[in-house]
Parts: sequence; structure tokens; C-alpha cells
Amino acid sequence: MKEYQTDKIRNVAFLGHGSCGKTTLTEAILFAAGVTKRKGRVEDGNTASDYDKEEIARQFSIGTSIVPIEWKDSKYNILDTPGYFDFVGEVNSALRVASGAVLIADASSGIEVGLEKAWTYTEKAKKPKIMFLNKMDKENINYDKVINDLREKFGNKIVPFAVPIGESESFKGFVNIVDLVGRVYNGKDCTDAPVPDGMDDIITPLREMLMESVAETDEALMEKYFEGEAFTAEEIHAGLRKGVLNCDLVPVLIGSAQNNIGVHTLLDMISAYLPSPLDIGVHEGVKPDTTDKIQRKIDKSEPFSAFVFKTIVDPFVGKISLFNICSGKLVKDMDVLNTNKDETERIGSLFLLRGKTQIEVGELVAGDIGATAKLQFTETGDTICDKNAPIQYDKIKYPEPCLFLAVEPKSKGDEEKIGSSLTRMTEEDPTFIVQRNAETKQLLIGGQGNMQLAVITNKLKNTFGVEVELKDPKVPYRETIKGTASVQGKHKKQSGGAGQYGDVHIRFEPSQLDFEFGEEIFGGAVPRQYIPAVEKGLRESIEKGVLAGYPVVNMKAVLFDGSYHPVDSNEMAFKIAASLAFKKGMEQAKPILLEPIMKVEILVPEEYMGDIMGDMNKRRGRILGMEQQEDGNQLVTAEAPQTEMFKYAIDLRSMTQARGSFRMEFVRYEEVPQQISEKIIAEAKAE
Repeated sequence: MKEYQTDKIRNVAFLGHGSCGKTTLTEAILFAAGVTKRKGRVEDGNTASDYDKEEIARQFSIGTSIVPIEWKDSKYNILDTPGYFDFVGEVNSALRVASGAVLIADASSGIEVGLEKAWTYTEKAKKPKIMFLNKMDKENINYDKVINDLREKFGNKIVPFAVPIGESESFKGFVNIVDLVGRVYNGKDCTDAPVPDGMDDIITPLREMLMESVAETDEALMEKYFEGEAFTAEEIHAGLRKGVLNCDLVPVLIGSAQNNIGVHTLLDMISAYLPSPLDIGVHEGVKPDTTDKIQRKIDKSEPFSAFVFKTIVDPFVGKISLFNICSGKLVKDMDVLNTNKDETERIGSLFLLRGKTQIEVGELVAGDIGATAKLQFTETGDTICDKNAPIQYDKIKYPEPCLFLAVEPKSKGDEEKIGSSLTRMTEEDPTFIVQRNAETKQLLIGGQGNMQLAVITNKLKNTFGVEVELKDPKVPYRETIKGTASVQGKHKKQSGGAGQYGDVHIRFEPSQLDFEFGEEIFGGAVPRQYIPAVEKGLRESIEKGVLAGYPVVNMKAVLFDGSYHPVDSNEMAFKIAASLAFKKGMEQAKPILLEPIMKVEILVPEEYMGDIMGDMNKRRGRILGMEQQEDGNQLVTAEAPQTEMFKYAIDLRSMTQARGSFRMEFVRYEEVPQQISEKIIAEAKAE
């Protein structure tokens, strides 16, 4: 591949709902650009961008793949992203380095959630975009209805650029209403053709809409439009480009990736309408260890800086870091500074990745995307740069994990291997985390959903040779008392030689603190030197309550009387006496079980409110409040027991067709209802 300058590069993210045809379109583009001699198929597991074992087996994308191609005099870095919502982190990292996007929609399925989300992401990130209506050759597609639905959902930014020629199986091309030429599929490619007769009634109103959009991009053009003058081809293209770059217009193209219809036009439009890195102009970062802002022009004459947006962990090759060059240029064997880790790295190899194929290059310039292997310290989200001109760019914002499951090895002795393998996998996927729960002693993995966690466990098996099971996490219950009890704990042991004697009278009562110890000893009933042993005995005892062995909280213990033996009494005897008093006292002071209560904030569209509230009641939850958001969604605040919320990520997704999201945090402990409490105690005793 030849070297391209910054103005000839396009970094484009392909976004859309799962199975809308992103990977198939990428294959059609590779074929159209002459990179491949035949198109791969997702069903056959031979596409360039879905090369991972898991992707081949499941027949959908799991990670973002970079597919560089050459088209006419430009280079496109296509970022083929997953449509499945569990892998949203991959979309975030792709959007971070893409300067524009192509939203792919399945024309036969209407507006799907993945398309809505892709729209929201690109609007938020202010990314110019083109929409490609794929699968126009499917049955029962009403083009007018699809366009009207899109305009109703996304507003007047939606501008159709094409009208179909034929429909369903007889769909063979389209009329490009910008240039007023037909494009017809000849069995291999799309070729220019005259506009078919009888289509004026459809084309005229759509072209009028297009001209209105052109007029709105410039005051001089608006004047010309009102005076009834026709625009020149140059004015139309310049006006449309300006509208797209300002995110005021979203051109809608049509085609069929399967049949190569619309692919060439899309490739031409990416160059004509989507921004090059030069159009973006500058990247903003900070001076390391300060908040002082620095700007770097996206120019090869500036000092070198790059942002690492993705890491691939390969057990054979090692670690591959993918980066977007923000400024300057990068050559092989260059020493660079990682400003996040304050470490120097050597760029030993420099290559492009096309799926899993490595293409060696000598140099990469500002705006391009490249890769290197075996960096020692660098992780996703790090900045690497010229040592003499340090800069640090913002990290990628990822969603917090919302589904946690416990990981247990199938074979004894694999515990250590699991930990190290999972840590390596978090380098590849920063949206999942690994944590050890100190109390329950479980190793937990947290991610975006059950599909992501299932993929992780399969990778553990296939890549690292460790088989695991996923289970619900244990709930960290607590025990406490509601009543007061005064009891005696007496430990007396005399079996020849030195005996043991400790005798304590302790009052147990509820407290606001986790544990309080007090003493009301008069007349030396228990000598001063033994009182710390009594407290120690109680502190050790509260680690396991009498109901189900859970830690005891909110208890006060007051030592008010006792007796001792001048010879046989010692610290150990009083410690044992205190623990006997604890067991007896807790049993008599109305012990209860407590469970963790979580505060939940749920963001959902209005139409799902009834389902959300009904479901929260079934989970023993309480709705605390509702708040209308600017985007029309509702923010519901609720509280619910943790034990009812483990699978909420999965249930909320199915209740809202993945339109809802939530975050959750621990607030306090509350009493467990008696019926449930009895069941928990019985299970704990059985264990």
C-alpha cells in the first residue's frame, strides 16, 4: 500500500444494529476496491473483519476490526464495529478515532434500536454521517415509508440521495438524485445508466427537498434559491458537503451489500462528503501532570503524538496496540514516551491491520491508523508521543459494568491461571472488570451483559486453556439484634494442673455503630487486665452470627459483672467466656438477618415506565422518584434488595428492547422479610 497524506485519509466507523449488514458491506467494499477476488460470507466464517474464533462460531462481530482500503486517490480506514449491545465499548473506541460514520440500516426491518443508538452516539460526538439503507432487494420494502419513518424519528436532517429502480427481487439499482444519473447492477458491478422513464413524479419532490437543504447551508445560495435560479453542480456538492460536515444533513443512500449495489456510490460519497483529518484540524490534550490545555494540529510537521484506542491480546504474537496518529509522523525503531505511564517505549514494528492480516509500512503520518506489537507498558487509552513535546489526550469513556457473575474453575488448581488470564483479557476489553470480593472470597467478573461474559469464558477456554463456570455472586448478608439480653458466659476447666476460669455477665443491645463495647465493672469483679480479652473475644465472635454465620453489625455489648479465680483465670479463659456469652446473648436478643439495599437509577423511554415500575415491585423494590430528561427519557430512582438485582441488566434489556440503561450503588442494610430469612438460614445451615 502506498503512503497517503493527511488530506487523502478517511477514518470511517460502520455502525448499526446487529445483522444489518456492516460486515457484509465491508466485504463488498474489499471486493469493489480490488483487495479480494471473491467476497467472504459471515455464514461461511471467511470474512476479513470477523476472524476471531468466537465471531466465526457465533456469526456476529465481537470486536471492532480495522479494514484499510485504497479507493481512487484516497485511503479509507474502515472500522467495522459490533452491533450487539454488550460490545458497546468497541463502538466507543471506534468513534473516538473515526472522523465520520456510515450508519447502516436494514431496510426490511425498519428503525431498529441499534440504529437509534448509533444515531445518538454520533450526534453526541458531533460526527458527520451518511446513512446506507441496506437489503433493498428484500421483500415488502416500502421506500417512501422507510424515508418518512426516518424523518419522523431523526428529523429533517435526513435527506434521501437516491430513488430505487425496481423493488424486492427486481431491485436492480437506483437514481442518484444529486447528479441525476441512474446506477444499474449488471450482475457484477453497478454502472451508470440513463434515468428510467416515468420516475419524474418521484424524483422531482425529493430533488426539491435536496435543493432546499443546499440553500440552507449558505446565505448566498438561499438568495439564489428564492430568486428561482438553478444551482450549479459545484454549488450543490459544496452546499451538501458543508451541511454534512456541520452535522446538519445526513444523506441517505440505498443498496444491497450482498449484490454490490450502491457500494461504489457509497465509496465515492465517503470521499466527497465525510471529513478528512485535516477538516477536523486539531486535537486537544493536556500537559502531563497538569490541567494546562495544549493543542496539536493534525499535521505531519508537528511533534509526534498518537492515541492508543484498542489492544489485541494474542497468546502467540503477544500484545498488538492500535493507535490513531494525532500529529507528526511515526517511523520504525522510534523511541516514544507514554505520558500516562511516564515510560519510554520503542516502536519495534510498524504495520497496518486488515482484519488479522498485517501489512508492514515504513512510515505513518498524522490522521492515519496503524499498529505495533509488544509494547511493554502501553494500554488502551494511553497517549504515546515525542519525548521532547509531551502531551496527554483524554481517555475513552466506557460504560460501567452492570452484570456481575462469580467465576469458579472446573478443575482444582486453576485459580491462579484464571486470575492472570482474566487480567490479560481486560487489556483487550476495558469494559469488563475483574474483582475479588474480600468477604465472600469469590472472584467476580463484571461486564455489559451475559453475551459478553459468555464470550469471555469461551476465550478463557480456547485461548488460555482454562475452563470455568459462571454462577450468581453470593450476597453479603449481615446479622443484628432487635432486642436486649443480659446473659452470663462462664468458662471453667479443671483437669489437673493449671485450670482455666473466666466468668462474665454481658448486656447486649442494639446500637447505631457497627460494634460498641462498654464496661460497668465495680469492685474489681473482673480485673482490669482481663477486660481487653473480653472485648477481643466479642470482636472475634461477631464475625459469625448465630443465625447463618454472617457478620454481626449494630450491636453494643456492655460488660457489667463477672468473677475470677486468683490462680486459674487468664486472658484466654475470659476470651472464651465472652464468646459463650455472645452466642447465648444474641440468641435471646431477637436476632434478625439484614440484606444489602441498592439505589438504582434507571433511564428509559416513557413507553416502558409501566413495565419498569411493575417489575420493580416484583423485586421488592420501592420507586423513590421520576424525572423527565431533556431527550424525552424518564429517569426512575428506586431502591431494591441486591439479591433481586443480579440479573437486572438482562431483564431490563428484554423489557425495553435494549433502550433502557441503569446504574446501581449500595446504600444500606435492611431487615430481610421473615419468610425469605428462614429460607436463607436453612440454606446456610445446609452448607
